[in-house]
Amino acid sequence: MARVFERALRRVGVPVAYSEGYSPRPRISWAGAAPTGVASEAEYAEVQLARNIAVSDLHEELRSTLPAGMDVAEIVPAESGSLSERLEASSWRVEIEGVGPDELERAVRLLLASGTAEVERVTKNGRRTLDARAALVSAEVRVLADHGAHEGTESVYHSVDAPRVDDCPDRAQRYGILVMVVRHTTPVVRPDDVLKALRVVADLPTPGVARATRLAQGRLDDGGAIADPLAPDRAAAGTRQVGTTFG
Repeated sequence: MARVFERALRRVGVPVAYSEGYSPRPRISWAGAAPTGVASEAEYAEVQLARNIAVSDLHEELRSTLPAGMDVAEIVPAESGSLSERLEASSWRVEIEGVGPDELERAVRLLLASGTAEVERVTKNGRRTLDARAALVSAEVRVLADHGAHEGTESVYHSVDAPRVDDCPDRAQRYGILVMVVRHTTPVVRPDDVLKALRVVADLPTPGVARATRLAQGRLDDGGAIADPLAPDRAAAGTRQVGTTFG
């Protein structure tokens, strides 16, 4: 994705600044980049320019240059401060096939009630243990209003009165949706780490495919929700639009 974006910037003539040395590289930083194998609707890129330019037409020029599946949501001139320091957490939506909402809700409750949930990750330096529960800010199970299709309005699932996705005649297998806020830690806790934690704490089986999509990144407010990380830049630029995201 980074290479595709760099080529798009060159095609539209953006004067990107380059590093010095024998192998200059464009000064483009992807703050809080999503892990491999997930989708994202909230990627942020900082692009350092060699000179100031007007960005009024740049948005549409970039959008017309990028391939299908990759889009520029908006461009905002950056103010002082590091963008990466404003990205404290991510909101994730994970679709899990083969798991019904009842058993997923039970597992989530057990995980949230746990003090720790250690999982292992295989890295190039061997196995590493991390506490997935420590990074988990909130989690809830959701269902679709159209009873099982992949597209539709979501609502929070409650086992007493919510419709059961796995009872729908048009779906051959059970299906659960987990929406969670995960704090950015070192090492980073990924969606698959949380699924491992659900298996460790609640013995949750995940026989099917899990599809993770990042919905937002930003600072955590007092209520545990994710706040817009570009609010200072937007205020300084005098715009009322939603931040600079590339996804």
